[in-house]
Amino acid sequence: MAITMTDSAAERVQNFLESRGKGVGLRLGVKTSGCSGMAYVLEFVDAIDDQDQVFESHGVKIIVDPKSLLYIDGTELDYGKEGLNEGFKFNNPNVKDQCGCGESFTI
Repeated sequence: MAITMTDSAAERVQNFLESRGKGVGLRLGVKTSGCSGMAYVLEFVDAIDDQDQVFESHGVKIIVDPKSLLYIDGTELDYGKEGLNEGFKFNNPNVKDQCGCGESFTI
């Protein structure tokens, strides 16, 4: 499978990278956290490590470490606005349950 992103997510990441002035892409990963066990981590990447898996979607590189890929393979990254809230959304087919606040998940 692969990691993908929607047009709106790619546009948002490209804008962030341009305003930042550097970076080769966006790292998507997971960490142990929250009431359901795991939380997503997003950060800009200036250099790709040898063990990283690189996916490209809408001209944006998405970098994933091998351990995180086990939990997020097949995920689509989206960006949207709902009322006063805006942010990235993770459409992960592997998720079995999420906490009520939507910040963490379990596989």
